Amino acid sequence: MEIQENLQEQLNQFQQLQQQAQNIAMQKQSIEIQVNEAKKALDELSKTADDGEIYKTAGPLLIKTNKADSEVELNDSIELLELRKKTIDKQEKRVTSRLEELQVELQNAMQQVQQ
Repeated sequence: MEIQENLQEQLNQFQQLQQQAQNIAMQKQSIEIQVNEAKKALDELSKTADDGEIYKTAGPLLIKTNKADSEVELNDSIELLELRKKTIDKQEKRVTSRLEELQVELQNAMQQVQQ
C-alpha cells in the first residue's frame, strides 16, 4: 500500500515537472523570437540615415526618437533578453535532469510493484 502511494506521488511529481518543462520551453521560444526581432530591427536601423525619422511604439502610440537612442535601447534589450535566456536554459537543465532521475525512480518502483 505504501509503495503504491509513493508511486502515485512520484507520478504526480513527474507530471508537474513535465508541465514545467513545457512552460520553460515556451518561455525560451518566446525570448528567442524577441531576440531575433530586436536584431532584425537593429539591422534595419543600421540601414537608416543618422538624421532619418525614426519612431518607436509605446503601447498604441508611435513616438519619434533618434537613431542613437534606438540603437542603445535595442542593444540593451537584446542583452537583457539573452541574460533571461541563460537563466531559462539553467532552469531547463535542472528540470530535465530531475525528470530523468524521476523517470529512473519510477521505472524501478514499477518493477518492484510487478514483482
